[in-house]
Amino acid sequence: MHMDDIQILGFRANIDSVGDVLGKINSIKDDGEIIQLLNADSVVSKNHIIHGVNQAFLAFERGENLANDLSVEIVLRCSAQRQISKAFKILGLREGDMNLCAVLIDSKDYTKEMSSLFIRDDEVLIPNIDKLVETYKISDDELQNMSVEEIIVDRITKLTVDM
Repeated sequence: MHMDDIQILGFRANIDSVGDVLGKINSIKDDGEIIQLLNADSVVSKNHIIHGVNQAFLAFERGENLANDLSVEIVLRCSAQRQISKAFKILGLREGDMNLCAVLIDSKDYTKEMSSLFIRDDEVLIPNIDKLVETYKISDDELQNMSVEEIIVDRITKLTVDM
């Protein structure tokens, strides 16, 4: 299991039902392809997501995965959380208007199909640092030495180390 190709796209969405949206996404893609939807408001950068996805794949390879499902593992790693409920609170989908970060792994380009469900907008991927500091409970001390991106990437890395 490895990752060759990753695309990260921004969308604005109005979600009536999370289950329906996930069903539609699953019907678009082929087997073996991954389309992971995340709350873009909790994403600091593409590097943040690429690092989390890489760590999720590595965890499965090493048998150190925290979840049985790769999609859930990606949410855990990208949110730098061990608890699924906390991870989904940070990066999961919710009903109503929301900004989406779509992560397409080893898949064809589904921008067109996804644009029929959501409004394509990469501006949702521009981080709101104050909001991220609050979401990830980042202390002033941490911010003295590192950027928000470095702090989150570091926490993702430490998830594996601390096992």
